[in-house]
Amino acid sequence: MSEENITYETAQEILDAIQGAMENVKAKNPLTHCITNIVTTNDCANAALAVGASPIMADDEEEIAEIVDMADVLVINIGKLSKEQIKAMKAGAEHANKTGTPIAIDPVGAGISRLRNDLIKDLVLNYDVKSIRGNMSEIKAIANLIELDILQDSKSQSGKGVDVAADDIISKETLKKNGIIVKELAKELNTTVGASGPIDIISDGNKTFAIENGDEIMPCITGSGCMLTTIIGSYVGANDGLLGTVSASLLMAIAGEKAAAKVRENDLGTGSFRTFLIDNLYKLTAKDLIENANLYEIDI
Repeated sequence: MSEENITYETAQEILDAIQGAMENVKAKNPLTHCITNIVTTNDCANAALAVGASPIMADDEEEIAEIVDMADVLVINIGKLSKEQIKAMKAGAEHANKTGTPIAIDPVGAGISRLRNDLIKDLVLNYDVKSIRGNMSEIKAIANLIELDILQDSKSQSGKGVDVAADDIISKETLKKNGIIVKELAKELNTTVGASGPIDIISDGNKTFAIENGDEIMPCITGSGCMLTTIIGSYVGANDGLLGTVSASLLMAIAGEKAAAKVRENDLGTGSFRTFLIDNLYKLTAKDLIENANLYEIDI
């Protein structure tokens, strides 16, 4: 994790820093290098543009080092893997460590195949990762892969394809139990970890926060999680890991709320929701986030 990491003791301290975080992204216009899921490449690029970043979707191993040299952050999404893309991901991560370029990872489908498991284990253990964002099944899969002690007595299952397993959906009842896993994983890997769901959990291994924003329609479009990790990447390319991950997660969740309200108001569907989501990623201000945020610390 970067040496510029800052400690936030309360949710209010993060809320107080959100305006600065958003201004940092818009001022820096971080070049966000995405080696990502081909299913959602266009959505991820548009999401990055909407929040003030500059996306580049390069995944050919021959040019990876040159792109990382220019980039402010490397986002790795393992949603649709190929042998060539895996080579590019490893080459990119290796070069990012040499240049000090922050890395954000989306472990899509971690736990469902040996290919994904081997890759994600290599990435989190052998490279300096600034932020990891996945659903709770993916986060638990990583904890299992690195043999985190906290899971030794906990039954874990892989997700439903690339979706979260029913038993891993974050709720009020499971918040503390899942919060402990997220916190211990973040501490073990010296990074920021975000688990997304009806309630998001984000920890840097020191403090652990929950976000109760968003809308149930968000998982009904392909790529909402991929877009979120791209936005997180853009934010950690201009801010420290915890602030960047929390700010980006709040932005995505509240944009989802606003988009869903527009859809329901006009009796529309998921195609319109996708458009309204990107509109709100572009339009929302720090004031909007602060006034609508349901952010609090989990006492663990």
